[in-house]
Amino acid sequence: MSATKALRRAIFRRAALGSVSLMLASALAAAQAEAPAPTKAPDAKAIAAPAAASPVLVRLTTALGEIDLEIDAAHAPVSAANFLRYVDAGRYDGGRFHRTVRPDTESRKDVPIQVIQGGEGSERDDDFPPIALERTSVTGLSHLDGTLSMARGAADSATSDFFICVGDQPLLDFGGARNPDGQGFAAFGRVVRGMEVVRRIQQSPAQEQTLTPPIAIVSARRVL
Repeated sequence: MSATKALRRAIFRRAALGSVSLMLASALAAAQAEAPAPTKAPDAKAIAAPAAASPVLVRLTTALGEIDLEIDAAHAPVSAANFLRYVDAGRYDGGRFHRTVRPDTESRKDVPIQVIQGGEGSERDDDFPPIALERTSVTGLSHLDGTLSMARGAADSATSDFFICVGDQPLLDFGGARNPDGQGFAAFGRVVRGMEVVRRIQQSPAQEQTLTPPIAIVSARRVL
């Protein structure tokens, strides 16, 4: 083979290899352009965190009108579930508001509050087991105007009776002096409609703190 032919063949080979490299590079670039962009890995905390419980709306139909209660299962799940099991079992149907605490009926002038208290009918004595006290220091809730809360004597003794605040009642929060143990009461909801009915019940005739007659709870039903 002459030197001239050898040189031409070498030049041809280099040109062919260059064309192949150029074709491979073009194909790789096209594939990368068509590939979907990588997605960001989901946050482990977002996966692990459960969705917050949605509020439940309960309507109390009383002899003096309707009261709509928003039950806060997200912040006070134990108290909320307890109240709702009485509602779902129909245990407040035929119940009553039986107690009013207001300035002229208040017997504890050193730690005065204003509430109305209700529960099942007086003939029932088969409450569900008592529940643990959910302190406001844990739930972050407070006893404000219209707050719904569990009535109790000793800690961890609440069953069916509940009360509604008329005006802000900080003495009922954790650390408040209304209960001698200082543990407060378990707030778990609020009135969203019908505070005028609550106030009518509070101002109804009473013998000391006992409403005379009690104000009937005709029914208690979930509406949301």
